[in-house]
Amino acid sequence: MLRKVAAALLLATAIPATAQTTPPKLIVAISVDQFSADLFSEYRQYYSGGLKRLTQGVVFPKGYQSHAATETCPGHSTILTGSRPSRTGIIANTWFDLSIAREDKAIYCAEDESVSGSNSGDYVASPIHLKVPTLGGRMKIANPATRVVSVAGKDRAAIMMGGPTADQTWWIGGAQGFVSYKGVATPPLVAKINEAFAQRLTQPNAGFDLPQQCVAKDFPVAIGAGKSVGTGRFARAAGDFKAFRASPEQDAMTLVLAAGAIESMGLGKQAQTDIISIGLSATDYVGHTYGTEGTESCIQIDRLDRELGAFFDRLDKDGIDYAVVLTADHGGHDLPERHRENAMPMESRADEALTPKALTATIGAKTGLTGKKLIWGDGPAGDLYFDKGLTAAQRAKVEAETLTLLRAHPQVEAAYTKPQIAAVPSPSGPPESWTLLQEARASFDAQRSGDILLLLKPRITPIVDPTKGYVATHGSPWDYDRRVPILFWRKGLTHFEQPLGVETVDIMPTLAALIALPVAKSEIDGRCLDLVAGEGTSCPAQ
Repeated sequence: MLRKVAAALLLATAIPATAQTTPPKLIVAISVDQFSADLFSEYRQYYSGGLKRLTQGVVFPKGYQSHAATETCPGHSTILTGSRPSRTGIIANTWFDLSIAREDKAIYCAEDESVSGSNSGDYVASPIHLKVPTLGGRMKIANPATRVVSVAGKDRAAIMMGGPTADQTWWIGGAQGFVSYKGVATPPLVAKINEAFAQRLTQPNAGFDLPQQCVAKDFPVAIGAGKSVGTGRFARAAGDFKAFRASPEQDAMTLVLAAGAIESMGLGKQAQTDIISIGLSATDYVGHTYGTEGTESCIQIDRLDRELGAFFDRLDKDGIDYAVVLTADHGGHDLPERHRENAMPMESRADEALTPKALTATIGAKTGLTGKKLIWGDGPAGDLYFDKGLTAAQRAKVEAETLTLLRAHPQVEAAYTKPQIAAVPSPSGPPESWTLLQEARASFDAQRSGDILLLLKPRITPIVDPTKGYVATHGSPWDYDRRVPILFWRKGLTHFEQPLGVETVDIMPTLAALIALPVAKSEIDGRCLDLVAGEGTSCPAQ
């Protein structure tokens, strides 16, 4: 009880001059993977921990990952660069380069494909594909004493937020715990936390209690082959890393490492401002594995709120002057089977005929070009690539037949060619009013994007069979995948809420302004968001 009273007094203490004019000593940038604006608002009334604290700061409930490729790697690349995927070069989690020598033509966004013997599933992690600097990178250029740390559940989250010049970059590499780039020695702190990680994994978890707000969601949803989701409590057997990863336990361990890094490195305790980015990945694994509307997701958000509260309390105890931003790399969409039970009978899964394998067979039969892989891609949506061995005449024939087939398909909203997208100017203005073609342009890179961009209609889940892996996903150009919350908090910052749309690329210039770090407008896509309620501004003169 006393702890709650003390926390309330802390949050009520306002020092507007400090919050508005003095740079914070530590920036804490948090990305909650797949934390859609819908999830944020659905449970907002129940927050009592860290998420509640953040809602008492400056709230943008309608933030946008404004591009069409709403996946983890592109989304994380926008948060601390101020740039859309068209500028960061991170157009997807995976794209294809048909000119590379290795048999696997897929390129994972955070790999170095030049490493001999590697492939997109067994790779050496690298930041080489990120074309622009992160905020931490810019801070180190301005002041080499700046410490930049990045920790996450996924390598692509840690790498895209920390950038290539981070002092420490750590992610969960499997049951062994946190790992970093090849050749990086494991410091004592990480070794100690990995020991705790291993010990925790060896113990079974009986599961978490069901919060009252989750009771109404406690019913099974059948997804075929005797499989159902919707009633889980995250019980797991000893040693089950896969279950550990898709549970609140993962975020708890990530925050333990983040807090330990802050303490052991003395972040926020020197003359300069330091920065730590934290990628909390469990919400995404939970959403993919169980969907976003069952007990599993409900418990996950409740535990996230609690763990963030404990993390912030720990920073308060250390007396650090810190500023927080929390957002997400993308939103998410629940599985169609539960949507159909809850008033959305039009929900469906993608037709297998739209997969690259099926398209190759169909187009091959139509053109007489059988026996070769004509069309490459990562699923029944997104970028499609034509075989490089086709003659100009063959390629034209394949493209024409593919466009005709796709545009006639009842599940397809649009199929844009590379020249169509390239001809569109980089979008501007309110992100909620962009056209699909503008969204596609925000994800377009002339060297990495496909020959055709396939966009499905709304409420079509691009997972053909939910019994063979994930049951729900994201990646569409629709608002349920684009909209994310953007929350800023600092002790003494006066609360206000702005319901109009802003972009995640606005985060970096907003944080840069807090520490008086100049950023040329020509180098980024975002703009500074004024965090001062009423008169005055936290942004430099426009």
